[in-house]
Amino acid sequence: MRFTLRQLSYFVAAGETGSVTRAAEQVNISQPSISAAISHLETEFGVQLFVRHHAQGLSLTPAGQQLLKAAKGSLRSMYELYDVASAAIGTVAGPISVGSFRTFTPLIMPEIWQGFSAEHPDVKMTVTEGSEADLLEGLRMARIDVALTYALHMTPDMDFQPLAELPTYAVLSAAHPLADREQVLLSELENTPFILLDMPLTRQYFLNILDQSGVSPRIAAETASPETLRSYVAAGLGFSLMSVRPRNMSAPNGLPLRYVAIKDEFPLMQVGLASLKEMRRTSVIDAFEAYCREQITTGALPGMAP
Repeated sequence: MRFTLRQLSYFVAAGETGSVTRAAEQVNISQPSISAAISHLETEFGVQLFVRHHAQGLSLTPAGQQLLKAAKGSLRSMYELYDVASAAIGTVAGPISVGSFRTFTPLIMPEIWQGFSAEHPDVKMTVTEGSEADLLEGLRMARIDVALTYALHMTPDMDFQPLAELPTYAVLSAAHPLADREQVLLSELENTPFILLDMPLTRQYFLNILDQSGVSPRIAAETASPETLRSYVAAGLGFSLMSVRPRNMSAPNGLPLRYVAIKDEFPLMQVGLASLKEMRRTSVIDAFEAYCREQITTGALPGMAP
């Protein structure tokens, strides 16, 4: 065999992202290394794998599409060797690619990553953050093995293991007249401008909450960044809704925030681990799920309030 599994993984990254630049970012390697791997495989197999579009990325050829499917299967088989070796020596070892929902990635993922890696030093863990839609696509395309996300938009092809239930809070600036309340009805905030978290699937969930409460929001700003949203709210530009309440009540701009419980009755948001049903579970995934369950259900993570 005159090619390496590493070259194969670089090809898979390029095929899934459609871009040498994004592939390099995904596998944390230089762009020339990605290009060299693709060129080597094209020479080795005697086929063109991609059509190169100037400034517009890559498109897989029919031969490239077939090889991509086979390459992903080969890499999955390679990962299974880690399970065999781990079982033989009684340790957990091998790679795991974890996806994490963007709103709570900075709050809990650093501690999960550090703690899990310390407990299982032979595991190589990578983390990708994104919206719910990004994570579901990543699971289906086998870019990630498991995703820490909400149960809200799970589809029949997904397995979901719940870890915790979270209420939705009204996020207010410390100067808002209702900021010192323990609870608030959403109808009491109807005259306050609304800051919308504009991520696929998420935006509609929060708009549905307001609609169910009979509130027609006056949207003052939309952003896909949770950090920007908190800074807008803290500056007094409006209120927002979030289902994660960090212990640090300051926004990135240094201004204080208040997370006020909502009186309106809504189902709690389930946080858990999603994976593709047809994908074989490895001992690393099982160990990661067990670790997350222990940390999240016991409230051991400093970035998330109990």
